[in-house]
Amino acid sequence: MTQLKCSVRNCMYNEEQLCSKGDITIGGQDASKPNETCCESFRERSGNMMNSIGQPSKEISVRCQATNCDFNEGCKCNAKEIGIAGSNACSCGETECASFDCHCK
Repeated sequence: MTQLKCSVRNCMYNEEQLCSKGDITIGGQDASKPNETCCESFRERSGNMMNSIGQPSKEISVRCQATNCDFNEGCKCNAKEIGIAGSNACSCGETECASFDCHCK
């Protein structure tokens, strides 16, 4: 499992920079830099909505569709830890895997 630190405050799953979803999917099949990736599991928090899915956890299962990332092993992230960025995101396209490391350099 990967340790996750999420700075996407507007996500309904974010609780104190931890994710309460249980697993996430990183998109960006042809990405060559972090801003071409995204957290496809992002869901915007609306109003006073509180997290309602599971307990926040430091470790999480990460499915990865960013085939150019050094950490992608069989569509799973094998990084020890990653960060998801996009503090004021309103859509998944405004998020990114800040730990993306392209092997296409």
